Amino acid sequence: MLDLELLRSFVSVVDAGGFTRAGERVHRTQSTVSQQIKRLEEDLGQPLLIRSGKDVTPTEAGERLLSYARRLLALAEEARDVVSQPGSEGAIRLGITEDFAAYRLAKMLATFSRSHPNLRLDVRAGQSIYLRRDLERGDIDLALIKRDANEKGGMAVWPERVHWVTSKSHPRDTSAGSVPLIGFSTGCLYRARAIHALESAGRNWHMAYTSSNLAGIQAAVAAGMGLSILSEMSIQADHRVLTAKDGFTPIDRTEVALEAAPDASPATLRLADRLADFCESVQAKAA
Repeated sequence: MLDLELLRSFVSVVDAGGFTRAGERVHRTQSTVSQQIKRLEEDLGQPLLIRSGKDVTPTEAGERLLSYARRLLALAEEARDVVSQPGSEGAIRLGITEDFAAYRLAKMLATFSRSHPNLRLDVRAGQSIYLRRDLERGDIDLALIKRDANEKGGMAVWPERVHWVTSKSHPRDTSAGSVPLIGFSTGCLYRARAIHALESAGRNWHMAYTSSNLAGIQAAVAAGMGLSILSEMSIQADHRVLTAKDGFTPIDRTEVALEAAPDASPATLRLADRLADFCESVQAKAA
């Protein structure tokens, strides 16, 4: 059996990037933390950390262990909460994409949380490719993601409306030369769709601005740094939608899907119903 205290120290060392800072987090001395890591490495028969001066990084085996360690620690914390708090409904780990996080969904989730005071809600926003990976690994229980149209699976699916956008005040002239693109990093569905559309039309392109969050992309578009693809809910007043008349045909065949873990709890399924109602209302308003 893996010792949770050893795993907690291991995760702290990786997150802190060193033994001294990790010791401060877990309230142990540097030497104690170092000995705990040594015990964990001996138990597993693998070196887990690469020590370079004061800096510490995980080995390949350490990288593999890290995800499991986080899940085990989270599960132990959840179990403690469920047992120690009478009437607890457990916890729901929800993954949502950036545009839904920035939209009205936060208010709905806050209302749901208030109506279930004995339920712990853990919401994380990110790219669909990573949310789907986390769902498959068991790191989250429910996910609202973007995907290619007609993929199989999912509790509910909605067609998505996405558009090419530029700045309303400082539109880019894209009639000639390389098209400057704004978007998330590699792995983003919208980025892949934009590149595919341009290359299919025989047009050159380059990444002018890459951001890890939606707000950065929206701001870069508004400032006139380039073009992007955004869902209808993410288009702002200082953006202008480009059409076929501008030389940019609509992007289609993407959808929003609600996916749950196979062993989803009753509380998770109740939240899934609320999310489905929310998405239906968004679709109705956009129609």
